[in-house]
Amino acid sequence: MRTTVTLDDDAYELAMLRARGKGITLGAALSESIREAHEARLQDKPLPEGLVRGPKGMLMFAAHKDDSILTSEKVKAATLELEEEDDERRAFPARRQYTRRAV
Repeated sequence: MRTTVTLDDDAYELAMLRARGKGITLGAALSESIREAHEARLQDKPLPEGLVRGPKGMLMFAAHKDDSILTSEKVKAATLELEEEDDERRAFPARRQYTRRAV
């Protein structure tokens, strides 16, 4: 069947990635995705550990057990810490020990 649809940019990119990766047309990739999504909803399989289904059915990572939230501030702090460690390694590289072999 031939039809015209309007896709969100991100949905189009994902469908094109699938099509290129499988060497199929965009229409075939969309058809496969729709069928797989439909079949997945029909099956009552337990979700893999660490995943939950959001309000609109999208799979998401479950919150950490202590319910901590990963904020942009925590990401920035961790990034700065890693950068400082890298700077220290560059400033004080590990010294290599060389031993002479008897000839």
